[in-house]
Amino acid sequence: MIRSLSKSQLREYDERWWQWSLASQRVPPGKWRVWLIRAGRGFGKTRAGAEWVSEIARNDPAARIALVGATAEEVGAVMIGGVSGLLSVARPDERHQWLRNRGELIFASGARGYVYSAGAAEKLRGPEHSAAWCDELAKWPAASAGAAWDNLMLGLRLTDDPRVLVTTTPKPVALMRRVMARPDMIETRGHTRDNIWLPASFAEAMTADYGGTRLGRQELDGEMLEDAEGALWSRAMIEGCRVAEMPELVRVVVGVDPPASAGGDACGIVAVGLGRGGQGYVIEDASVAGASPERWARAVAACAARHRAERVIAEKNQGGEMVASVLRAADARLPLALVHASRGKSARAEPVALLYEAGRVKHAGAFPVLEDELCGLMAGGGYAGPGGSPDRADALVWALSELMLTKRGTPRVRLM
Repeated sequence: MIRSLSKSQLREYDERWWQWSLASQRVPPGKWRVWLIRAGRGFGKTRAGAEWVSEIARNDPAARIALVGATAEEVGAVMIGGVSGLLSVARPDERHQWLRNRGELIFASGARGYVYSAGAAEKLRGPEHSAAWCDELAKWPAASAGAAWDNLMLGLRLTDDPRVLVTTTPKPVALMRRVMARPDMIETRGHTRDNIWLPASFAEAMTADYGGTRLGRQELDGEMLEDAEGALWSRAMIEGCRVAEMPELVRVVVGVDPPASAGGDACGIVAVGLGRGGQGYVIEDASVAGASPERWARAVAACAARHRAERVIAEKNQGGEMVASVLRAADARLPLALVHASRGKSARAEPVALLYEAGRVKHAGAFPVLEDELCGLMAGGGYAGPGGSPDRADALVWALSELMLTKRGTPRVRLM
């Protein structure tokens, strides 16, 4: 069948958007007013936006579409004239007119697109539209972003079903929070690595340089990362302690926060080391979730063996002597010490957070889930991070407390 197609039919088959677009780039079904594509750089947000607007223009010659960016220059250079912009995705038989001086794009069908800058919010007051495409919402000028959005939404009244597409790499700004909280919003997500058309060398280099870091999770994975008010750790604090290389370590400890039940919470397993200069280093997050006692005990033993740990510190509140028995069964030679939690997780974590503030702890790599849990521990008690319990964070606290805060002979630690 393919061999029988003409050249124009082959081009249609090979180049048409529906043929190779990702599911998260296609218009979602159902009734919605705002469609948010929250994705990393290079995912294909601009292409998805240009294709969506182009389809509206083809189907409705009377359409009046607002094209809104951080600046009018960016709308023209990216949304309209860019390599994935509206002019680039036009079909061979479509002749659009780009009236740059007037900030107006006349589609081949007769539909019109109008350029707006989020920095000039008042220009959106008054004009009426049937649809809108808002690009890089998270970088709109903070002083005018809210007003630009409100004026745009108030002018969407030319059809019975006006819709807005927002394409952006997220940042924790007020307008992003507003849009994400809308009950009539539907969201699709995407990562830089999802775009198979990107050069493999680019994706590999970006992952090697930024994978797991706050910048990488935001700019490559499209994650919305925020600091909880009153948290003991901040994202900036953790990014400031990240190092690419680690010195020779004089001592290694593995902290363990055992799960309360099989298949329940994760078993926190975190290895930390001490450098000759007294600096602490987080080496590995070897935590396992949904594991049987035998499995998480083997994971503890394997982590201790990998790093030649001098000691394994495990909380005994959950299970008491059973914790020691399970760990001994996995490795009878395990250098084990059980500790009793006499204070809450946040109270135990506060002295360790002070070590971070003093610059005495470094992260030898990126540990996204562990770092999310640290940023969820609240001063004075409470937890606002992912999951039901900060198991990884608690394991880190036990390990760093033993390594950098506990004095030998303290009765809180009893060797088994």
